[in-house]
Amino acid sequence: MTTGSEPAPAERAVDLNADLGEEVTDDAALLAVVTSANVACGFHAGHPALMREVCAEAARRGVAIGAQVSYDDRENFGRIPREVPYGRLREQIAHQVGELADAAARSGVEVRYVKPHGALYHRVLDDEEQAAAVLDGSVLDGSGLPVMTMPGVLQEKAAAAGRRVLHEGFPDRGYGPDGRLLPRHRAGAVLTDVARIARRAVELAAQVHSVCVHGDTPGAVAHAQAVRRELERAGYLLRSC
Repeated sequence: MTTGSEPAPAERAVDLNADLGEEVTDDAALLAVVTSANVACGFHAGHPALMREVCAEAARRGVAIGAQVSYDDRENFGRIPREVPYGRLREQIAHQVGELADAAARSGVEVRYVKPHGALYHRVLDDEEQAAAVLDGSVLDGSGLPVMTMPGVLQEKAAAAGRRVLHEGFPDRGYGPDGRLLPRHRAGAVLTDVARIARRAVELAAQVHSVCVHGDTPGAVAHAQAVRRELERAGYLLRSC
């Protein structure tokens, strides 16, 4: 796939990612379907042993591994905004990425990208300081990891810094008129109809590098399976970015 923020739809290739290692879904079943795994790094969910387990299975199946970094907030699953100073947040991001990198190395693979989770994901679409903390904390061996996100400040800062940007879309979530995801408490924010989710994935695939299925949504495995089938039926090659 391409290296900038614009995908190459003529290539008819797209990534399928899902959140894993959160202790709320069937990780093995999802890893049999997706091409990229956003692995929880312990701050909103997960733990080192689970990280190692997910990385080992991902490596066996050839699934790319990404660091799903979050606010330090297991109580609220990382979905409550936090006022965290730049330096502290940068250190927290670096810690999470480092933990996952160690787990991945045990299976002979590497962390391929970083993706914020929950409230942090939405915060860095607009917050310059916290976006900078995510970027500065997600450096491995002197190289900044590619960033998976929606359009916003984090994507802009990453591109300006020469970082690879992976634009993603969410077939299992509702969007508002501003192109952002509807808050989860709003009607229509979380979609559960499998056929509708699969159709939306095909619509999004021409506009993004990766489509995401939320691993903590009930029916996540069935959603991912339907999305993959529909994308392949539409002529897309499923592969990691």
